Amino acid sequence: MLQDSQNDTQVQLDEKIVAWSENDSGLNPVIESAEFALKQTNVVEINEDGILNAAHHIYHKLRAESYTPRTWRTHPLHLVPIEPYVDEDPANKTVLDWIFLISALNFSFWSSREGQIDRYGVDWLAGWNDPGESCKVWTGYWSLVASLNRALQDDEIPITDPYFYSSEILCPDSLIASVFRPASQCSETIPLLKERISIMREVGFILCNSFGGSYQSLLEEFQRQHDGQGTALDLVKMVTDTFPSFRDEVFYKGRRVCFWKRAQILVAETWAAFYPDPTVTDIHPLFRGVRGPAIQDLTMFADYRVPQILHHLKILVYPTSLVHKLGEGHDLDPGSKEEISLRAGSIVAVERLKDAILNFIAEAPNMGTDTTNQVSSVLVDFFLWDLAKKLERGDDKIDGTETVDILPAHRTRSIWY
Repeated sequence: MLQDSQNDTQVQLDEKIVAWSENDSGLNPVIESAEFALKQTNVVEINEDGILNAAHHIYHKLRAESYTPRTWRTHPLHLVPIEPYVDEDPANKTVLDWIFLISALNFSFWSSREGQIDRYGVDWLAGWNDPGESCKVWTGYWSLVASLNRALQDDEIPITDPYFYSSEILCPDSLIASVFRPASQCSETIPLLKERISIMREVGFILCNSFGGSYQSLLEEFQRQHDGQGTALDLVKMVTDTFPSFRDEVFYKGRRVCFWKRAQILVAETWAAFYPDPTVTDIHPLFRGVRGPAIQDLTMFADYRVPQILHHLKILVYPTSLVHKLGEGHDLDPGSKEEISLRAGSIVAVERLKDAILNFIAEAPNMGTDTTNQVSSVLVDFFLWDLAKKLERGDDKIDGTETVDILPAHRTRSIWY
């Protein structure tokens, strides 16, 4: 009887996945994919007590730190849009192209020389508003951002213009390599440089030949197709359909498993960068037909940093074999059972964490619907990623909830994350 029940459940799940592939159900296939993959891989487990404890901690941190989508604008390396938003303002077009290229190249920043001074890093200012008297070395994801910022501001290279970076004549491979040049003390270069160049050519060509040469024009075409009512998930699907290098999928046990990390983060970064001041309006300038909860359709971005902090918070539980592999620095192959399970488990865990936080908000006094609308898996992902980086630098600590020792992040060399 138990086996029959399990078989029936699996058949129902399979039918859901097939139904999505044949009909647009409106549901995010990443969630269904993650639930399927987490169960089928049977490696990572989710600790419900850990979710409740962490949700309570994060809920209070979000309130204490006033952490909202507009926190995105406070990062010193972020190129911030002009407000109020005007379609014709060239500054906003520049920001959108900047966001698009960073999202296209947002992968594989881990280093085997983690914590050492000679790991790959990039010299640039402390931020856009820095007077330029001194530089610092940016590592990890921020090395990508610093590279592009340096090219734009210091070297006066239009590196985020699709017409420029799609052209091997205007922008030869050697120029791109120089954009990502490391700091003088580094013994490493940026990982997967050839793959990054290939992706720049691909996405630039498609933008120029199908969407007028800019991400802004793509967004305009997107809203034209959806009569101004296009949602965040609609845009993610358009991006994955249009750009092969954003199509983050794997087949596991005969099923397509969608992670869509970079496509979702592209849309989420667009949403956060242009998130309106709630004291002025609740209508997003780029998703005009949809109010705040639109981003709720997206999941977290399955990478290697968020699983690390989820394990630290006792939300994800790893088997002893995986703990040993991570502790000893073994790489996990792309598409391996353990790698798929880590990414799938992170997605499912953050969905449940988000729901638990929303329950706390619903039960709390003096908490209005505006706060509820701002909490999403995207916001939780942003918060957890920032928290992981703060813990790594020693700028923060976790009090009031149980944790385990931080393990090294899993290492998979891939263009997908």
